[in-house]
Amino acid sequence: MTAGEHGVTDATAEPAGDTAVVVPAKDEAHRIGATVTAALALPGVDLVVVVDDGSTDQTGKVARAAGARVVRHSRNRGKAAAMETGAEAVRLFDGPVPRHLLFLDADLGDTAGAAAALVTPVRAGEADMTVAVFATRVKLGGHGMVVRLARDGIRRATGFETRQPLNGQRCLTRAAFEAARPLAHGFGVETGLTIDLLRKGFRVAEVEVEMSHRATGTDWRAQLHRARQLRDVGLALAAREPLIAQNLNKLRTNR
Repeated sequence: MTAGEHGVTDATAEPAGDTAVVVPAKDEAHRIGATVTAALALPGVDLVVVVDDGSTDQTGKVARAAGARVVRHSRNRGKAAAMETGAEAVRLFDGPVPRHLLFLDADLGDTAGAAAALVTPVRAGEADMTVAVFATRVKLGGHGMVVRLARDGIRRATGFETRQPLNGQRCLTRAAFEAARPLAHGFGVETGLTIDLLRKGFRVAEVEVEMSHRATGTDWRAQLHRARQLRDVGLALAAREPLIAQNLNKLRTNR
């Protein structure tokens, strides 16, 4: 599924190492090593940056041992902040031509190798952002409320019908990433990215991949996680609805 008309320079002449992987991670010591190893083997990838977002375990140490560059937040700052930090770290290693950015979840393990399907269309200049659609769905403990909220909001804002709007496995050109900044807060980042890039004419493509990550459960921690997702996605959508955004700005001005 594709949308948008923004042009991309032909990437066929780019060097072998033209893509960097950014992995936001918190307390993922058991899986981060396998994720980094698989990411380093992806075509075009010559750099993996793990953003240790306030972990209390050995996430950073394990990631570094697997070959990643590690940047650490002293406290947990959330997914969007980790993505921004990782992208800035990549910039330090870029040459005259900036790398594409592939964002992966830390708990993918060996299945991160399937991200090659996300990288290829961006490297070939066929898409500005690719979004993963997991071919095999893991049964989650939630009821799909957040997914429906994000999917309906994206459709209202852009007309784009997305299958997995909250999927964090995404490959972007640097130009697309910069066009979407500042990123939406926290777990609203994926929803905001999709809306902002489509509205600016960038091409977004969904790509089916054989990936899997740890499913969320049904305990109180999982329920709290979903509540935060619901809040952040709602805020991202509210900020992108013209009337709501206008009223929010009025409230801030009148404080």
